[in-house]
Amino acid sequence: MERVKENKVDILGPPQSSAPVTTTVINIQTETPVPDHIVWSLFNTIFLNWCCLGFVAFAYSVKARDQKVAGDLEAARRLGSKAKCYNILAMMWALVPPLLLLALVVTGALHLSRLAKDSAAFFSTKFDDSDYD
Repeated sequence: MERVKENKVDILGPPQSSAPVTTTVINIQTETPVPDHIVWSLFNTIFLNWCCLGFVAFAYSVKARDQKVAGDLEAARRLGSKAKCYNILAMMWALVPPLLLLALVVTGALHLSRLAKDSAAFFSTKFDDSDYD
């Protein structure tokens, strides 16, 4: 036996009440986002705060976010750009000196190993009695 199930669809007419229909319009602005680099600045402030550059970057990031909220996008772009520059400086000040120190340690170790090898060869030289005549 085959069962066939039928669905009944009611066709609705116009609204039954005479209340006025209200609509809501939401305007969404499609502006380009203005980066404020606040997360990067916070990271530099907490972990890489060499010469307080991370804190300066964080201050400019907060100012950029304030200007963006206030609607002044040009000032927000300018302050965000300054925050980006200070973040780059903070990263460089934090990463370059340890890398230079590592390079100096490696080259110093290589130089000392060669010096030790050369001095070991000098002290292992055997002299004959004829060398002293």
